[in-house]
Amino acid sequence: MEEDRVKRAFKYRFYPTPAQAVQLEQTFGCVRKVYNMALEARSRAWGDEHRRIRYAETSAMLTEWKKRDEFSYLRDVSSVPLQQALRHLQSAFEAFFTKRSGYPRFKSRKRCRRSAEYTRSAFTWRNGELALAKMAAPLDIRWSRPLPLDAEPSTVTVSRDAAGRWFVTVLVEDRPLPNRISDAAVGLDVGLRSLVTLSTGEKVAHPKFGRSDAGRLARAQRELARKEQGSRNQAKARRRVALIHARIADRRRDFLHKLSTRLVQENQLVAIENLPVRNLMGNRSLARSIADASWAELRGMLEYKCAWYGRELAVVDRFFPSSRTCSVCGLMRGAVPLGVREWTCDGCGTRHDRDHNAAQNILAAGQAVSACGAGVRPQRNSSGRAFGDEAGKPIA
Repeated sequence: MEEDRVKRAFKYRFYPTPAQAVQLEQTFGCVRKVYNMALEARSRAWGDEHRRIRYAETSAMLTEWKKRDEFSYLRDVSSVPLQQALRHLQSAFEAFFTKRSGYPRFKSRKRCRRSAEYTRSAFTWRNGELALAKMAAPLDIRWSRPLPLDAEPSTVTVSRDAAGRWFVTVLVEDRPLPNRISDAAVGLDVGLRSLVTLSTGEKVAHPKFGRSDAGRLARAQRELARKEQGSRNQAKARRRVALIHARIADRRRDFLHKLSTRLVQENQLVAIENLPVRNLMGNRSLARSIADASWAELRGMLEYKCAWYGRELAVVDRFFPSSRTCSVCGLMRGAVPLGVREWTCDGCGTRHDRDHNAAQNILAAGQAVSACGAGVRPQRNSSGRAFGDEAGKPIA
């Protein structure tokens, strides 16, 4: 059925010819320029006249800008990426007005992501070859994995990262094959000693990719600091630093993809905790380790893979006391410091591994979320303490 189809993005590396590289760099610059000019126009209209400008008006402005001699270079590139930049700006303002993000910011020449988006009218897809508008030859793409059969790209995004690598992202419609229905369910407790502890007792070791390359990165950053500002040697040193960062990110992403795919394929229900990662990053002692763990990226992968393959992801409220509740008898004890990795329940005498116990409680809470369709969190009185009976068990 058509409603079963989902949009999937496939990212590949490609190697442009010198002429293609020049044209793409020019396109990136024009996209950034148009975005910044439209943002300035919209901000000025609101500040001076308290008037909102929308996409249609900025599109008309783009037509006028192309007619001016000072912006004649805008006519040398495809108009579609420029129009897409205006649409992205419109989306950024919609997110701001609905309080989902901050006010849109200007794109910096040095720090912004170099990318351009082409819709169907601006590229040619024929016999497995992709050619962009105003380019005579197709892109030299390394097809590291096949596209779905009979796939027709609807959008193509070309980008270049800080390490100088070129990528093309192809958006297609696909119908993922659902996995066999299973009765298995698993709860996940993320941490820093073990990246993930499963309710089955399995602990997935934290690979610590950032820490393993910390020495190489520090040396490359010291070399970069010694280079003369604006020199070619500084650009080369900056690229070496970016390559190390890219190596760390690639290895981490590959590990998380394999882990999330295994969890989704093996279980019908995956339960996780809704951790405030952004708030936790405020801890200066743990920020680097939390960033290296990439809990938010793992959750994002689990979300879209569960949606693809017909699995269920249950998210448990962040205030649910998973670490200090006995998974056997339900007795809730007082605060458990992070340094305490094992504790004994005063009610039933069970010796608990902190992370395994938390994962089991998250699974139980996730199953309740799946059955009731609501968040699971302890009831609280005005003092902020959870209500409980005389034995300390939380009241359902």
